[in-house]
Amino acid sequence: MSKIDIRSLDFEELNEKLSGLSLPKYRTGQIYSWLYEKGVSSFDDMTNLSKDLREKLTEVFEIKNCRIDTKQVSKLDGTVKYLFELSEGEYVECVVMKYKYGYSICISTQLGCKMGCKFCASAIGGFKRNLTPSEMLSEIYTASADMGVKISHIVLMGTGEPLDNYDNVLKFLSLVTDEKGLNISMRHISLSTCGVVPRIYELADKKLGLTLSVSLHAPNDVIRSQTMPVNDRWGIDELIRACKYYTQVTSRRISFEYAMIDGFNDSSGNAEELASLLSGMLCHINLIPVNNVRENNYSKSKEKSIKNFINILEKHGLTVTVRRTLGSDIDASCGQLRAKKL
Repeated sequence: MSKIDIRSLDFEELNEKLSGLSLPKYRTGQIYSWLYEKGVSSFDDMTNLSKDLREKLTEVFEIKNCRIDTKQVSKLDGTVKYLFELSEGEYVECVVMKYKYGYSICISTQLGCKMGCKFCASAIGGFKRNLTPSEMLSEIYTASADMGVKISHIVLMGTGEPLDNYDNVLKFLSLVTDEKGLNISMRHISLSTCGVVPRIYELADKKLGLTLSVSLHAPNDVIRSQTMPVNDRWGIDELIRACKYYTQVTSRRISFEYAMIDGFNDSSGNAEELASLLSGMLCHINLIPVNNVRENNYSKSKEKSIKNFINILEKHGLTVTVRRTLGSDIDASCGQLRAKKL
């Protein structure tokens, strides 16, 4: 019989499982604290439990952990890129970045990705499976313990499409924000999607308070479908309607990610079209000089084109930022380190 993934259980679920082992209720609080507040990797670390109890827990449950396979540290800004091994042949990435407000971690939600965006390395090697809530949590605990720092912000923007792993991601969000655990504020969490429209509506209705980032990367269907196959399922008009619904229901601003690709989507006409598409929305646009990925021939826009793009968008009253480049001297972009390993 397979063991129970204990760190994917919330407090009530854990209490129910432990009650089935005839354990007193106070044990739930002790074990939950070890798992979620202290982030232990073994039942042997639960030092206020008897040896017999620890052995009993080991028979019934498992604690899923990451093992550091590769660690790269940027000499430019201290950004740390990890390649974690979950089990033999299964590798997942995360990145830890330091900002003025503290440490932010960008985690993966799937092993590989189904979405196939052509400017992203995440889909290289194909899709393998969804990550469990415990595996997503283990990315945070392992990186935090290795660096000796407290993580205060989370970005679900690593390998995988979070809304394609919807149920596990929601469970992860519930666990990571629990005041009895890491207690990270939902307002310090950002979730990035390439545009899984039905899930955007569902997420809106939950009113979680997180920041939604939408990978747009084009002002029209013709350009977007060339790089993002998801657009053939849900076109831009349908996506923007879902985004407007999200802002209306949650009163939360959406961040639209726009990868600037030289000669592809960075013309004055593209900027005017984008401005027309987003004008009047509660949003901001985050321009991203595209990453150089070995498997494609895209190159980032020239500085002059980026400045011109910004000027046009701001002229139409839109808020625009350019993403700060971190870890440019290491494989800090989504999927690059995993693709090398595979």
